[in-house]
Amino acid sequence: MERQPHALVIPYPAQGHVAPLMKLALQIASHGVKVTFVNTESIHAKIKASLPENVEEAHLISLVSLPDGLELDDDRTDWVKLNDSIHRTMPGYLEDFILKVNGSNANQKFTCVVADTSVGWALELAKKAGLQAVAVWPAGGPCLALALHLPQLLEAGIIDTDGTVLKDEAISVSKDVLAWTSTEIGWGFPDPVFQKLFFGFYTIFPQYYKFQDWFLCNSIYELDSAALQLVPNVFPIGPLLASNHLATFAGNLWPQDSTCLQWLDNHASGSVIYVAFGSSTTVDSQQLHELAFGLELTGQPFLWVIRSDLMNDGSLAKLPEGFINRVSNRAKFVEWAPQEKVLAHPSVACFMSHCGWNSTMEGLTMGVPFLCWPYLADQFCNRNYICDVWRIGLGLRKDENGVITRDEISSKIKTLLSSQDIKANAVHVKEVARKSLHESGGSSCRNFNNFIQHIKSI
Repeated sequence: MERQPHALVIPYPAQGHVAPLMKLALQIASHGVKVTFVNTESIHAKIKASLPENVEEAHLISLVSLPDGLELDDDRTDWVKLNDSIHRTMPGYLEDFILKVNGSNANQKFTCVVADTSVGWALELAKKAGLQAVAVWPAGGPCLALALHLPQLLEAGIIDTDGTVLKDEAISVSKDVLAWTSTEIGWGFPDPVFQKLFFGFYTIFPQYYKFQDWFLCNSIYELDSAALQLVPNVFPIGPLLASNHLATFAGNLWPQDSTCLQWLDNHASGSVIYVAFGSSTTVDSQQLHELAFGLELTGQPFLWVIRSDLMNDGSLAKLPEGFINRVSNRAKFVEWAPQEKVLAHPSVACFMSHCGWNSTMEGLTMGVPFLCWPYLADQFCNRNYICDVWRIGLGLRKDENGVITRDEISSKIKTLLSSQDIKANAVHVKEVARKSLHESGGSSCRNFNNFIQHIKSI
C-alpha cells in the first residue's frame, strides 16, 4: 500500500501563530495529506474548550499536545518564563514524539515537519530525523526581510546583540522597503527584558534557516514584492484564511460568539465600526474610557470585542457609568468574534485594529478600511504599510500623555468613513488579494499547489 504523506505541524504557542498555522494545516489536509498538529498542553486545552460540540472538521487533522516544561499552576502570561521553558524542554519532547510515531507504523510515519519560524529548532530536528523541513513565517514580508538582514545590521554596528539600536537613524534593508525607527522595530520595547525576548524571535530563524527545504510565508507577493525579493527561495501563500465551513476549527483560543453576526444583519450596509485588538493587547482604565467615549461620540453602531484579559491590571473591563445604557440600541459587546465572517459582512464600515498580521490580512482581503492602533512587535510596521503604502487606513495618534483621546478617535473615524479614496484603495487591495488565491494563475495558489506536489512526492 502506498504510504500517505504525513505532515507534523508545530506553531509557536500564541494565538497569532497558532491561527495561521492551523489554517495552513487545514488546507494541507484538504489536499489528501495526513496532518498532525502539535500544540503545548495549555494551548491544546484552550482550542478544545473553544470548539463547538461535535464539530465536523475535527476529523481532518489530529490534534496532539506536548508539555511546555512549566508546572500546571505557573503563569503562562509571563512570556519570558514561558519562552525559556519552551526552548529548554520542547525540543526533547518533540524529538521523542517523532521517534515514537515513526517507529510504530510504517504507514503513519511523518514525512515532513512544517514549523513556525519562532520554533526554528523544529527544523533542525526534522533534518536529524531524515524528514523534509518546511519553515513558515506567519508575518509580513518586510519583517521577514529585516530578520534575515540582522547579521548585516550587527556587523555594521547599527544594533547590538540585544537588539538595541546604536545609531540615531532609521533602519533600512532596501530603498524600496519602508525603514524602521528605533521605536517601530519588532523588538523595540522600553523594558530591556522584553526587548531581548522579542529580539530573540527575530534572531532564532536566521540560526536555523539553513535547515529548511521549503520556505512559506503568510504574505501576498503583489503587495509585498519589494521585501520578498530580498528573501531567497521564499514562497508567499497568503492570505491564509479559513474556509467558511472550517472557521470554527481555525485555532481560536476563545469560543466565538456568533450572535454578533445576527446583530450585524440588522444594521445598514457600511455602517458598523468593528473594534478588535487581537489576543494580547491590554489597556488601562483611562484608555478604555476614552475609547468608549470616542465610539459614543461618532453616533455610529459598533461591535466591540472586549476580552476578559483586556485590562493591564488583570481586572475585568469596567466601562464608564451609564455608557452601556446610552449606546444599547447601537452597540454589541462580545468576548471573541468570528472575525473573518464579521469583516466579510456588508454592514461593517471599518476595522479599528491593533494591526496584527492576521487581522491585517483578513481585513484587507475583505476590503475593509482600517483605523490603526498598534500595540507591539510588527504591528507598527503593519500600520505603516496600511496607511502609507497601500493607503487603506488611518493611524490613531497619542497625545502628550500617551493617551489616544476620545476626540482623536471620533474625528479619525469620521474622516475614515467619509474618505472615498481610502474606500477605493481598500477595494483595489481586496481584488489583488483575492486574485492571488485564484486557481487560474493566482500567485499564492500556484505556490501552495507546488508545495503540496512536493510534499506528496517525498
